[in-house]
Amino acid sequence: MAVVIDLLIKLLLSYLIGSVVGSLLIGKLKGIDIRTAGSGNAGATNALRTQGAVFAIGTMIIDVAKGVIAAGVIANLSFATPTLATVESQLFCAFAAAVGHCYPIFHGFRGGKGAGTLIGGIAVVFPWVALAMFGVWALLLMGFGYVGLATVVAGLSFPVFVFFLIDASAALIALAISIALFLAYTHRSNLERLIQGSENRFERARIIGRLFSR
Repeated sequence: MAVVIDLLIKLLLSYLIGSVVGSLLIGKLKGIDIRTAGSGNAGATNALRTQGAVFAIGTMIIDVAKGVIAAGVIANLSFATPTLATVESQLFCAFAAAVGHCYPIFHGFRGGKGAGTLIGGIAVVFPWVALAMFGVWALLLMGFGYVGLATVVAGLSFPVFVFFLIDASAALIALAISIALFLAYTHRSNLERLIQGSENRFERARIIGRLFSR
């Protein structure tokens, strides 16, 4: 029972820190609500498109840091029991922070899509897996120019990398699959626009596609 209480406290704290959304925090300081601009999303991609690189970088730093803090700090705190954090509990905390980012209690439950926060947490637990996921994301972005598509596929690669690169338990693989599906769910609007042919393409990043089209 004490272990369950301990984990619930950590998940709540992770959710609360996740609810501090980078773009909305910076936007509040500048008198801007990014949810009223561009795609209406509170993530770094919309921040880049509508507010510029400095705003977007600040957003990304805050959002990634939330995952790092949840998995690397909060998961290792002791409340009801001195039990050491497991990789599963670290990922659970990163997941809770991502849920907070997407559905922030401090911002009317309208936030971003959770990718930056999740990759921050994954980088703490499995640095090489996070690097491999980033490689998948970068290749797809350079090849096709769709940020949402690259993010979803990189997310779906997470349980695959965990299965092949980590001596993972069944619980860890199930958690990795849940995280991947959550990321696909939060990007469902991107996938719908992609199917409809109306998804925005980030042409400046589409290097490989342009090379092969010559």
